[in-house]
Amino acid sequence: MRHDGTVQLTWSDADQAFREELRAFLDENIPAETRNGFDFQGQASSGELIPSWLRVWQATLFDNGWMIPGYPPEFGGRNASPTQTMIYLEELATRRVPRATHFPGYAIVAPSLLEYGNAQQRALVAPAIRGDDIWCIGMSEPNAGSDLASLQTRAVRDGDAFIVNGQKVWTSYAMVAAKCFCYVRTDPDAAKHKGISVLIISMDAPGIEIRPLRHITGQADFAEVFFTDVRVPAANLVGELNAGWSITQGSLAHERAGLWVESVARLEQTVQSLVELARVYGKAEDTGVRRKIAAMAEMASSLRALGYKGFASYAQGSSAPEHSFMKVASAESGKAAFELGMEILGDHGALVDPDIGAEAGRWVTSFYINFANTIAGGTSEIQRNIIAQRVLGLPRK
Repeated sequence: MRHDGTVQLTWSDADQAFREELRAFLDENIPAETRNGFDFQGQASSGELIPSWLRVWQATLFDNGWMIPGYPPEFGGRNASPTQTMIYLEELATRRVPRATHFPGYAIVAPSLLEYGNAQQRALVAPAIRGDDIWCIGMSEPNAGSDLASLQTRAVRDGDAFIVNGQKVWTSYAMVAAKCFCYVRTDPDAAKHKGISVLIISMDAPGIEIRPLRHITGQADFAEVFFTDVRVPAANLVGELNAGWSITQGSLAHERAGLWVESVARLEQTVQSLVELARVYGKAEDTGVRRKIAAMAEMASSLRALGYKGFASYAQGSSAPEHSFMKVASAESGKAAFELGMEILGDHGALVDPDIGAEAGRWVTSFYINFANTIAGGTSEIQRNIIAQRVLGLPRK
């Protein structure tokens, strides 16, 4: 508080020094591929699911303590505070610099093993964060997507091993993963939330079949994974038997806790692109277009403020119900923003072919991608149910 009684909100000297150190590191080390901002939708055309330069970059971040700043140095961090972690996420999002494009290892597996794994399993954490080992997550099934507790992939104890049979779907990076963090049913007679366990499964184990799934953008970073009598050592059980549901909740919380920063930054950047697009294509004075862009700018500002509130709660160990709303709002707003871009472009806005479509098909391709964002990590429909019941306290009927 100033001497005149007014309050000035600003970063502490330590936080500002942290930001300057980060900026200096990025200025000196970011790969050439991200100098002008990384094009997340463009990686499909590279021919590599995980480009080699991105793996080198992830290892560089880890080795210099910038992969997960809030972790200790042995896990790729520097014991940064929650506020400093926020600064880090915002700086990367503003510059459009990715940590990695394959998130399962560092964002889901690593924190889950740190919380629930034994000493042997915790030894897998550093390679997962550094990107030395690629992981996939065995959650969704054909009849168990957002309703994860309905999963049916079975694991039956057989001496010193589990025998796994079943199918997973929408398994990101399964084609290149070394290991799967797999949710299985170990007690079919228990209530559906009670009989789930987690196993670490080597993806080269006999009995595993991987079938890539190509989606509407042309990418094939998802896959179906089939397990037929796959033998998994009992030592690969993570946490307690039949207590895997608590791990699922932690996994999804870890995934969402920082993702809002990137999603809000992308929405803000898209709004700026829409402004420029309207100018180039003669729609800057169209009152309908101006009104829609203004509404999206308002939404982006509101989501950023809400994200800060949720992060403050999360950093203090409380739940952050705001993140469920932000998951819905950012996914739906992103879809609407790119649809508006197609509208501004006119007849050629819906053409994907970069040789024919305006803006090299950027807006329609991103529109397709944002359809996927309304499903990944929990569908918008399920998120609305969560908001209604757990946040607003509304009855089920």
